[in-house]
Amino acid sequence: VQLQASGGGLVQAGGSLRLSCAASGRTFSSYVMGWFRQAPGKEREFVAGISRSGGATYYADSVKGRFTISRDNAKNTVYLQMTSLKPEDTAAYYCAAGASITYVRRADAMDYWGKGTLVTVSS
Repeated sequence: VQLQASGGGLVQAGGSLRLSCAASGRTFSSYVMGWFRQAPGKEREFVAGISRSGGATYYADSVKGRFTISRDNAKNTVYLQMTSLKPEDTAAYYCAAGASITYVRRADAMDYWGKGTLVTVSS
């Protein structure tokens, strides 16, 4: 499956952005999906994950209550709605597809990755 993330940009603290990740190739609905981010000089970290049906979602503590992951299997797209953005949310954001919801928090367990989209939050 090929993944293409979009929607990043520059936003002021407190603002909102919605990231999208469009998938092509093999059956999108057969994969669990995750969003990860990597800030300069830091390791890639889990942000949010969603089950195949969209019925189960998971979040990092740092974004819980501010970010919402969702998916539209008819459109082969997963979204990350980000609100109340903080400067510490600044990072390149990556979408990823994997086989198991059990390991959706683990970057090394995800099978396919899109190129990152940069989110910059100014103070």
